[in-house]
Amino acid sequence: MHLLVIALLILSILYGPQLWARHILARYNRKEYFSGTGLEFARMLVGKLNLRGVKVDVSLSGDHYDPAEKRLGLGPSFANRRSLSAVVVASHEVAHALQDAKAYPPLSARGRLIKLSEAVERAGYLVFIIFPLMGVVLRAPVMGAFVLVGAGVILVMPLLVHLITLPVELDASFNRALPILMSGPYIPEEDLPAARKILTACALTYVASALAGFFNVWRWARMLRK
Repeated sequence: MHLLVIALLILSILYGPQLWARHILARYNRKEYFSGTGLEFARMLVGKLNLRGVKVDVSLSGDHYDPAEKRLGLGPSFANRRSLSAVVVASHEVAHALQDAKAYPPLSARGRLIKLSEAVERAGYLVFIIFPLMGVVLRAPVMGAFVLVGAGVILVMPLLVHLITLPVELDASFNRALPILMSGPYIPEEDLPAARKILTACALTYVASALAGFFNVWRWARMLRK
């Protein structure tokens, strides 16, 4: 019974924020009552904020902003909708473009860390292939330890990316997107509490990934201690 409770608690911590975020985004995406779509709203904000070189289009890979290509993408579920979720999510992604234009340090650090993480991941796969073979040929059990350490490094890097992503997302939601929405006649005043929920949901989409990464690192650390 105790194990079941612990398992349910872990699952709720790992997946609860993401499920809540999906619920909020879906809830406020049902009713369409704005004059423009999420895509049109994002393009309008990009022009108004004078974010030169930023391209806005529909993205099949979901809502995101790519600093390297200066491209803002909205998934079809928000790009073509005239809902509150569509407008608020568009403002959140424009906020990332604004971070990029203002050279927001955590955003730049995340970009560098992502590149480093990708390089470490590629090197880690080589470790998984080469070191076990060397262990068999040389009959050196220590090679197994190298593999375990390599696995730990591969797990730690994504966790670091997620941890630095959280302040970037919170800044985009509440220091940039929310003031933008409050500064103009973009959404009705009575929708502002719901907009805050949606912006919280935008920021929380990465919490589950960060928690899952932390859990994986914790399991790896226990294996290493044994």
